[in-house]
Amino acid sequence: MWKKKLREYKGKNYNYSLRNKLKREKKITEDFEVMLQSLSLEDVIGLKLELAASHINNKLYTFPVFRSMKYIVKEACLNFALSSTRTFDDAASFLGIRPSELRKEIQKYKIDLSEMKYDIIEDLE
Repeated sequence: MWKKKLREYKGKNYNYSLRNKLKREKKITEDFEVMLQSLSLEDVIGLKLELAASHINNKLYTFPVFRSMKYIVKEACLNFALSSTRTFDDAASFLGIRPSELRKEIQKYKIDLSEMKYDIIEDLE
């Protein structure tokens, strides 16, 4: 019975998916997803850094990569939690923080919630 209720319940961000958003923007394709799935997270990060550096003669001297990593990873985790959970409170719970902390982090990282239709959107504006 609980599975039926779980299927029936659709939260405020039911229609939001980062994957679908990137597909609509034509940033990813199904073939890309298959290739990406075979890579580890470390490989993806290393490849992304290598591609970014290749355009500037393989040097990122002015960008503090190691110090910036924790902020990059935090923002990625926030985006994932917001796109994969049904409600704002679920996203906060998933991340192991209070909803008020999640609001602060969303403001800090300037995450666009316009497609997620959370109740909290009005509070952030």
